[in-house]
Amino acid sequence: MSETRETPQTIQNRKGREPIAALTAYDYPMAKLIDAVGVPLLLVGDSLGMVVLGYPDTTQVTLNEMEHHVRAVARSKPRGLIIADLPFKSYETPRQALSSAQRLIDAGAEGVKAEGGLVILPQVESIIAAGIPFLGHIGMLPQSVVEEGGYKVKGCNPMQEEALLADALALAQAGAFGLVLELVNAPVAAEITDRVGIPTIGIGSGIGCDGQILVTTDLLGTSPDFIPKHVQPEQLLRDRMIGMLRVWKKSLTNPK
Repeated sequence: MSETRETPQTIQNRKGREPIAALTAYDYPMAKLIDAVGVPLLLVGDSLGMVVLGYPDTTQVTLNEMEHHVRAVARSKPRGLIIADLPFKSYETPRQALSSAQRLIDAGAEGVKAEGGLVILPQVESIIAAGIPFLGHIGMLPQSVVEEGGYKVKGCNPMQEEALLADALALAQAGAFGLVLELVNAPVAAEITDRVGIPTIGIGSGIGCDGQILVTTDLLGTSPDFIPKHVQPEQLLRDRMIGMLRVWKKSLTNPK
């Protein structure tokens, strides 16, 4: 397997050539496993709030916690590009956005992701102007789940479709190297993919994107509670793990 390291440019070069696989990583061992199969993009996602830290949503994840998990993933030295989420309320202004992004870069990330389009464009421009690679994220924004009252598919009417396309084009123009489309109506996601010159990476947005990203614990069936309907794990490894634990515990009282 090639030892060539991924960069924002190698990710961009995949557009229209080969599907882009992306997975979340929150710690050293999972990053090592993901790297073993050559996944080109590892996201240290704020989804760790739910699947690792036990929070009800991503809004309680702190920048300190993101730094901690970025360092763990970076120690694995993967060939894949390490991108880190800017957590809730850490990029309210251009100055704060750049400061927060720099902290994640110093912790070992090779780029950052933030949620939003035109509304955060000054922050995005500040980050990119400093030479920090930026991955966009539009559609359903998990950091807005509380105010929106749940996870909802976006782009289901002409107004939403127009807004999503404007966001995508603005982020591409600003210099984002790629764009996550979360829970975007599939035909709209496909249109955005055709219209922008940067790769789109979908999650619950149909097959018309340039790549797909999943929460790794959903894919493996180890997420402790809820697994989204757009993920269909081959098996629920959490059930197998519980079974192994149960056998071990039983062996203590019934030694052979």
